[in-house]
Amino acid sequence: MRKLLIMVLALCGIGQVTTAQELYVNTEPASNMPANSLGIRLSNKFFKMEHDGTTGMRFEPEVMWGISKKLMVHAIGYASNMMQSSIRMEGGSVYAKYRFLSLDQQHAHFRMAAYVKGSVIDNPYFPTTEATKKPYHNTDLDLEGATSGVAGGIVATQLLHKLALSTTLGYSRYMNNVKDNIPEGFPKNSVNYSLSAGYLVLPVRYKNFNQTNLNLYVELLGKTNTDVAGRGSYLDIAPAVQFIFNSTTRLDLSYRTQLAGDMPRNSFNSMLVRIEHNIFNIKK
Repeated sequence: MRKLLIMVLALCGIGQVTTAQELYVNTEPASNMPANSLGIRLSNKFFKMEHDGTTGMRFEPEVMWGISKKLMVHAIGYASNMMQSSIRMEGGSVYAKYRFLSLDQQHAHFRMAAYVKGSVIDNPYFPTTEATKKPYHNTDLDLEGATSGVAGGIVATQLLHKLALSTTLGYSRYMNNVKDNIPEGFPKNSVNYSLSAGYLVLPVRYKNFNQTNLNLYVELLGKTNTDVAGRGSYLDIAPAVQFIFNSTTRLDLSYRTQLAGDMPRNSFNSMLVRIEHNIFNIKK
């Protein structure tokens, strides 16, 4: 019986090794969370606002559900003080990802998935604060609190033992907010792209579920507005560190800054702090 238990733990440890470094902080991998599992996540983002020099904060509570091994969905809420003087609810979004290709080997695999996202946002396009120090100029819209809209794309992820590489190519269509229309000069379409790398640093060798995982990430995040109005591009870099405790709870820390670009933006630098807890086998 003891030998059987050790064997099960070893096999589960191998499973951890092949997935831990794919839990990217700023993007989603092609892999899904386990079927019949539930994740609860709270992300806090901090931005230096260009127009008034203040620190904007955005809070994103999120619930994730692994419907099957191929399909998962997220429900996300947004609240911030980025466009007004106090923190208020901005709206929400729904994200779904379907994994349609899996090529598995020992300590390696290649996966591809398609995703869709829809957001409904109740936010002004221009800040209502009175502390503006210079003209507000921004054409960097997103579906994370800035504007309503829909998005879709493809994700491909390659695992090579302790290193995981992933790339995303997507399209976003921006729509009017609940109480405000997109102003002239703002974009309505964009192409989004990313390249992410994750490396499992600790543990060097798995012994049990209670060992703490340490993962290091670096992600390149880009966008190009395709409309004549609001045209522009940028490329950001976002290094991150991640801790996973007891195989169920994770802590993410990431700093994001622009490498190159010509797009006017709300902010060129941001910090992310996230805590997440996962519950497995929610239906027995």
